[in-house]
Amino acid sequence: MDGGDGLERRLVELETRLAFQEHALSELSEALAEARLERARSDELLQLVLADLRGLRGALYADPASEPPPPHY
Repeated sequence: MDGGDGLERRLVELETRLAFQEHALSELSEALAEARLERARSDELLQLVLADLRGLRGALYADPASEPPPPHY
């Protein structure tokens, strides 16, 4: 009888560990999905900032002759 109880106890322990591992895996999977979404948002934001910077750089280094004269002329 003692051998059967020990086997059952081991089985319950293994099932408990498996449930814990499945729960941990699920949480990690959700965290990874959130991290991927955040990275995608960050990539989009970076592209927008870089486009704005290119526009500002282009305006800053534009040929002054291409600008219209000030209104007082």
